[in-house]
Amino acid sequence: GSGTISGPEETSFGSMLELSWRGSKTVNVGKDTRKFIQDNDEVLMYGYCEKDGVKIGFGECAGKILPANKRY
Repeated sequence: GSGTISGPEETSFGSMLELSWRGSKTVNVGKDTRKFIQDNDEVLMYGYCEKDGVKIGFGECAGKILPANKRY
């Protein structure tokens, strides 16, 4: 597995790896398509759980994917 908490529907997958079926399918991302996250992509994640009318969320988590450091 990917180590994410996911559901059975495509809308509940928890990682880009799951959404792209390990890179075998493209995923629509805005005006682009991706199989994997690329350098300089911006990623926004959010989530919540709900039970008996009570909803708890952790807000937004955002970041930019930077290129790997070059080693000399």
